[in-house]
Amino acid sequence: MTSLATGVILLLVALCGLSAGSRDIVGDVIRLPSEASSSNIVKTHIELFIDKIKADVCHAYQLLRKGGLKEENIIVFMYDDIAYNVENPRPGIIINSPNGEDVYKGVPKDYTGEDVTVNNFFSAILGNKTALTGAANAIESSWGTYCPGDYPSPPPEYETCLGDLYSVAWMEDSDIHNLQTETLHQQYQLVKRRTANGNSAYGSHVMHYGDIGLGTDNLFVYMGTNPANDNSTFVDENSLIPPSKAVNQRDADLVHFWDKYHKAPDGSTRKVQAQKQFVEAMSHRMHIDNSIKLVGKLLFGIGKASEVLNTVRPAGQPLVDDWACLRTLVRTFETHCGSLSQYGMKHMRSLANLCNAGIGKEQMAEASAQACVNFPSGPWSSLHKGFSA
Repeated sequence: MTSLATGVILLLVALCGLSAGSRDIVGDVIRLPSEASSSNIVKTHIELFIDKIKADVCHAYQLLRKGGLKEENIIVFMYDDIAYNVENPRPGIIINSPNGEDVYKGVPKDYTGEDVTVNNFFSAILGNKTALTGAANAIESSWGTYCPGDYPSPPPEYETCLGDLYSVAWMEDSDIHNLQTETLHQQYQLVKRRTANGNSAYGSHVMHYGDIGLGTDNLFVYMGTNPANDNSTFVDENSLIPPSKAVNQRDADLVHFWDKYHKAPDGSTRKVQAQKQFVEAMSHRMHIDNSIKLVGKLLFGIGKASEVLNTVRPAGQPLVDDWACLRTLVRTFETHCGSLSQYGMKHMRSLANLCNAGIGKEQMAEASAQACVNFPSGPWSSLHKGFSA
């Protein structure tokens, strides 16, 4: 495969926020290394409550095409359920920034819907180098941007975040600069500063991964260059002003429901529905947070629970020593307490720590049953789409 085509794969991996490691989390479902060839894997739907990720994919495709890459060298993985979704105020159109153009037009549908799977994804990138950077370090979440209430905000008819802060940063940088002169390292530094968002609480820290020596390569080697930017001069201080605020990706659904509620007419069905969705989401979050804490206290006592649940292993150590144990504890907890959902994935490290501390299935079942006499009946806690692991 040519270096140009390889660059396409690198960029798509970076966009998805994946990095090499001993665990694989895709579509908010943990895929265990031991399950790689299993024919008895629990099938779960890929749920993306944050439309920004799909807009990022479309934007990346347009960027690569403008750079001169051939369509056959670009592989697009996208669930493709927002362009004509009833919640989309502009049917058939997807934007990635407040005043952005339609990034959906012309995007090929190589893998969509139920074809967006772990196996298909790895089949597409097998044998290629890992991405140079990732959206966050090992213990951080990534962030949404161009969200309702931010500046700049989405058009008033939109009730969702338009992009992922990391993805928007590198793509908007690529949109305006001459990629024949800008290097991977230069873009890394710019994107790192923007994504850190002034080292505020509303940002994450972009990290180097893989072969750092690639940083001296010019960007056009991997994704071509737009002729319209040939006269553009690279400026060390990024001319792109970072948004004043970003939203944790786990909270993007709350932003959507809250904005939907405020915009809906008083007394309308839409307002009642938005309020119900917001309350259900908050109830589920409180239930998951409190249940995990209570399980920890039941297993280790009030004094030691927090220490065990919040332990972060040194760099180089895997998240968990026994992946089968983690799968078992996740399923045991969810059997008694309901689905973790996308939000509950924040507690996956705590569940891994229970395994590392020697907790087994029977102990977990007993503690979970005591902690969760019942759980919310809303869609967030439902297990009808399977376990999270």
